[in-house]
Amino acid sequence: MTYKGRIKNGVVVLDEAIPLPEGVEVEVVLQGTTAGTVAQDEKIPTLYEQFKDFIGVVEGLPPDMAENHDHYIHGCPKK
Repeated sequence: MTYKGRIKNGVVVLDEAIPLPEGVEVEVVLQGTTAGTVAQDEKIPTLYEQFKDFIGVVEGLPPDMAENHDHYIHGCPKK
């Protein structure tokens, strides 16, 4: 059987509500103009790669900010 749907927030959402049993195995085949643009071995950037332009930008923070950020932000006891 073939069911059509779309990806919304990284989840497959079918166009029609189909009562599929929990745990049923499915196969997703990409179709349309975006099918050729998704690379099989596409590398997902690390957090460092995503935010490297912002590292070290803020000045004047306490030297233990990383370890005790809950203290400085929420007033929790220091570690």
